[in-house]
Amino acid sequence: MTWTLTERVVHLMGTRISLQINHPQPEPILDEMVARLKDDEQRFSANDPNSELMQITKAAGVAPVAVDPELYRLIKIGYQESLDATSNLNIAIGPLVQTWRIGFADARVPTASEIKHALTLTDPHEIKLDDKQQTVFLQKPGMTIDLGALAKGYFADLLSEYLKEVGVESALIDLGGNIYAFGPMKQHDDQLWRIGIQNPQLPRGQFQAIVAVCNQSVVTSGIYERQLVVNGKAYHHILDKRTGYPIETELASLTIISRQSLDGELWTTRLFGRPLTEIMNTLNGLPDIEGIVIMKNGDCYQSERLQ
Repeated sequence: MTWTLTERVVHLMGTRISLQINHPQPEPILDEMVARLKDDEQRFSANDPNSELMQITKAAGVAPVAVDPELYRLIKIGYQESLDATSNLNIAIGPLVQTWRIGFADARVPTASEIKHALTLTDPHEIKLDDKQQTVFLQKPGMTIDLGALAKGYFADLLSEYLKEVGVESALIDLGGNIYAFGPMKQHDDQLWRIGIQNPQLPRGQFQAIVAVCNQSVVTSGIYERQLVVNGKAYHHILDKRTGYPIETELASLTIISRQSLDGELWTTRLFGRPLTEIMNTLNGLPDIEGIVIMKNGDCYQSERLQ
């Protein structure tokens, strides 16, 4: 049988999504993958007023909300990570994200008082979870959960499990900055997929590095994708949960290669903005996690095993 990939491109979650699979009957599987992503977007969106996640926000300070088990699981993972003072992840950062709205048409630079007020609504300790009832309660009115730092990785992992169930041999899931290479790339002798790492200083599609992977996720977080420029000053979208302003860093991008895509999301968020030495030492000490750091000056660094 001739080995061919069938691709489906859709626009969801504010980005271009490409799904490529190798299967004798690809179309029904691609239909199901798109349907699952649409369902995930409807439940997990922090911008859709009708999403299941937004029902939690609407009930903030009033009552707990019972949610779908998958949504509850990701909220719990994000909640536990948010309590770690050494991590920049905070799923309660929603009020800050909505105050800046970088990446949206109405983005603006908030006043210092607006940021100060938003910070009072971002304490993850104010999130109360009930495992038995699968409920989420935000104790202060005005609080909101934002899973944008985790959701794509979670969705990619769920899709890869579905592909195993239906017997797909190979696939490439590209959720816009989050890529999962599933199975062998048979067009290459080593059967590894080649994934390009964007050069932050050049137009989209110009790569600074290329990694070869199989059954691995490649997640990149960078300050060059979404920016707000006001009076010649650029503000990127990765906010510091402590200050409420964009993280001050010499990093342009951080890429994590891992078996689970959610791990890639977690580690890019944990490490972004940290000093270069700390990032490299951490990556070199992690089993099954590799990384590439590109600095604003163009310097590129790779974890030891990736080299």
